[in-house]
Amino acid sequence: MSDQFPQPATGPVEDTPERSYGLANATDYFVQFFVRERAFLVFVTMGFLAAGLFFETPQVARWLGFLFASYAVVANDSIQTIGTFIASNDRKPWWALWLFIGGIFVATVTYSFFRHDGDVSFQRLSAKGFEHTPLSFSFLQVAAPLFLMVMTRMRMPVSTTFLLLSSFATSIDSVGQILTKSLSGYVVAFVVSALVWGVSAPALSRWYQRPAHSLWRSAQWVTSGVLWSVWIMQDAANIAVYLPRSLSAMQFLGFTAVIFCGLGVLFFLRGERIQAVINEKSSVVDVRAATVIDFIYAVILYVFKTLSHIPMSTTWVFIGLLAGRELAMSFRGVAKGNARMALRMLAKDVAYVSLGLLCSMLIAASVNEAFRRSLLGS
Repeated sequence: MSDQFPQPATGPVEDTPERSYGLANATDYFVQFFVRERAFLVFVTMGFLAAGLFFETPQVARWLGFLFASYAVVANDSIQTIGTFIASNDRKPWWALWLFIGGIFVATVTYSFFRHDGDVSFQRLSAKGFEHTPLSFSFLQVAAPLFLMVMTRMRMPVSTTFLLLSSFATSIDSVGQILTKSLSGYVVAFVVSALVWGVSAPALSRWYQRPAHSLWRSAQWVTSGVLWSVWIMQDAANIAVYLPRSLSAMQFLGFTAVIFCGLGVLFFLRGERIQAVINEKSSVVDVRAATVIDFIYAVILYVFKTLSHIPMSTTWVFIGLLAGRELAMSFRGVAKGNARMALRMLAKDVAYVSLGLLCSMLIAASVNEAFRRSLLGS
């Protein structure tokens, strides 16, 4: 079903003002939208109702927020880590991809659980401003992942770090540190990818015209697995922020099982709507291009992980990586479009993550009194 407004029917129009067609078309469009998205809209509506009913009961609100966040974060951030993996393995059974990625998730968080005394965030939540387990919740804190789901449905690569962690920050300084680290990641990723593809794009383009050796498929699975593991080390905090900072064995099993099953849904849906952000970029379905992207991204994330325990937005790093790559390829004449199209694509992605940052600040200021006072200087 088309996302465009339906065209008015042909025929006599002498008794109908022209502007009535615009109203009729708009009405038809929204009717079609609600029919097409009715299951999703029902789910989100029920989620908001549940958040409204239980946000004042901390033990229920904690796990309800976690359930929403566990799928929302992975679905939105799938474009960064497993988006190229999904795109370049679209002929593989979804369950095979799920078991591979899900197994790496279980192994990674299990390591953190035992290595850091029940902490599954690789000490990201030990950073100042996030070190305390939340003991009470507001409606917007529980419902924040639902807003993220809506943005994901609209194919917006929003930063889950800002949208969720900012709601629990106890000071503006902690968010400022995240923002500084994230912007640094964007610049580094943009420069590195622009240099790599600016130098190698023509040669790589000619190389991609030949069939890929079978070893490239194995290399891509390895790099995708490493990238996914490093991403978990960075972004598991966005999901675990609702939970105790040190999980019991039963809490850890619940945490792991929910996200593992959520990954299964994601792979069954082949990456959800936001997968289009990956598919619109040049040559990402080629296993060699996907391997190079994943390798560079994994290295950048790992370097920033070792710098400090401060969380960062991996979305900003990924958008910088794709922006530098697409711009360099367009200037070298091997991209899908020209440089103007690449700049438009770059501006759109930056606008989306910036909108997510603005939304996260508004939510944080609305639900967090300490954050609001720090922000307003009062």
